[in-house]
Amino acid sequence: MKKVGIIMGSDSDLPVVQKAIDTLSEYGVPYEVHVYSAHRTPVEAKEFSVNARANGFGVIIAAAGMAAHLAGAVAANTTLPVIGIPVKSKNFDGMDALLSTVQMPTGIPVATVAIDGAANAALLAIQILAVTDEALAEKLDAARAAGAKKVLAKNAEIEAKFNK
Repeated sequence: MKKVGIIMGSDSDLPVVQKAIDTLSEYGVPYEVHVYSAHRTPVEAKEFSVNARANGFGVIIAAAGMAAHLAGAVAANTTLPVIGIPVKSKNFDGMDALLSTVQMPTGIPVATVAIDGAANAALLAIQILAVTDEALAEKLDAARAAGAKKVLAKNAEIEAKFNK
């Protein structure tokens, strides 16, 4: 199975990124986690991105706040799918990071999840890997079915309480 690369622009992003790590672990997807800044360590970020495919990665998740150029810098240096997580900041509530992550030029796509949406970033990475991994696809199907079952159980409780 291909690995997922998780890159955060700063270790202060770890509380958000932890949700992606936990989700990948839950599905048994191998991953590596790194701190590379698009601005402070651009050489290292580029080296990781350029070599990612050869190093066994299938998807890269990049989390950054504020100017949030990390996902774009990574995507500029690989043809692997890149998923950006805009991280909430104190100044603009994460809107700055969202806009920086989502506004990529034609030819350098970055899939972007919600502000602090690390769990969904991991799930999207898993879905991408599941295109060629039937066992992983089955785990996703089972999780979706379990989620639907929980909602229907709550629906039954609400209906019993209010629909008389």
